[in-house]
Amino acid sequence: MTGSENTRPSPTIVLASSSPRRAQLLAMLDLSFDVEPADIDERYAPGEEAAAHAERLAREKAMAVASRRSDALVIGSDTVVVLDGDVLGKPGDHEDAVRMLLRLQGREHTVATGIAIAYDGQVLSDVEQVRVRFRAFDLERARAYVVTGEPMDKAGAYGIQGYGAALVERIEGDYFAVMGLPIARMIRLFEDLGFDYDFKSLTAP
Repeated sequence: MTGSENTRPSPTIVLASSSPRRAQLLAMLDLSFDVEPADIDERYAPGEEAAAHAERLAREKAMAVASRRSDALVIGSDTVVVLDGDVLGKPGDHEDAVRMLLRLQGREHTVATGIAIAYDGQVLSDVEQVRVRFRAFDLERARAYVVTGEPMDKAGAYGIQGYGAALVERIEGDYFAVMGLPIARMIRLFEDLGFDYDFKSLTAP
């Protein structure tokens, strides 16, 4: 039997998320993929910590899509922003976004992003936690940012890859995890499943 006959074909990749940021990051890696958002219950379980919640939702998203795409390698991810033990989700309206931003300004918060890969009956997952510090700013600055519309569909009411970069003083950890997809951890999960990222696709012996 030749070596080529032993090689598994590259799997179809499916992103179980409608997030344009996560799609942007996969496209940046030159990976071909389908987008198929998962419809799951995202409420917290009793007593569940934020990082555990992010990892659980990432797993549930991946498994939900894998249940109908058994041939595919499915990527699930979920991001939460935590300040003083409170989880800051997507703002309900402009004033809610302003309120969140004013809580974050001049302070450090944590971003936890869960990542899960489902393939061939297996589900592997992990979570990346990053410390982000905002510079100090006033009400006028917060309102001006909210008017851009960028904060409205993002946990914590900001996007680090857009206008929100102007609010960030420093980060400690994986920048891409703050965007919504911890690339280094994702690559390690690929490797744990027996695939190698060769800068254009996934290959396996």
